[in-house]
Amino acid sequence: MLDRRFAKPRQRLVEQLVEKGIQDPMVLNAIGSLPRHILIDTALHHRAYEDSALPIGLGQTISQPFTVAKQTELLGVKPGDKILEIGTGSGYQCMVLCELKAQVYSVERHNELYHRAKEALRDLGYRPQLKCGDGTLGWSTYAPYHGIVVTAGAPVVPDDLIRQLHIGGRLIIPVGSNTEQKMLRITRHSEEEYAQEEFEGFTFVPLIGQKGWKE
Repeated sequence: MLDRRFAKPRQRLVEQLVEKGIQDPMVLNAIGSLPRHILIDTALHHRAYEDSALPIGLGQTISQPFTVAKQTELLGVKPGDKILEIGTGSGYQCMVLCELKAQVYSVERHNELYHRAKEALRDLGYRPQLKCGDGTLGWSTYAPYHGIVVTAGAPVVPDDLIRQLHIGGRLIIPVGSNTEQKMLRITRHSEEEYAQEEFEGFTFVPLIGQKGWKE
């Protein structure tokens, strides 16, 4: 399925991610094997393997590959893990998680993006569970999750997401203003005990919803 025209750009992208500190070989292999150009407008195909976010319409972007790689690395995905993604968007992060053999559940609030991603993922042979809804509330039907990754910036950590973590599970979420956030990794150690780590310097589109920013 991979287009040979993009083989060298994909290789350069992986090399850039290594230079920026991504170490997990499974994450690097996943990023290097995915046809990112399929998820964006043909007019942007020449930029598909740049390490940058690109527009996908409706004020949303396909995430920067470094950001996807970093969030995935922080998540520490193991084959068979049940992972919830908040913000399907183009489907790029979702595909990376599928490549890592996770059981993926993903929520997208934009109906148009939901259908677009669902079709793209199906055409590429991926079978995550998707739904259109308010991601700030999580997806309680399939909880608890070994990991939850949020692909938009939140003003606070939604408590619903915390409650939907397995004991030992991790939540990766950018939190801050609507222009700059810190990446948080929250690990649930028991019913009431959590550990939090911070990672600097990320910018995401706003997380809109009942437990996020108002539209």
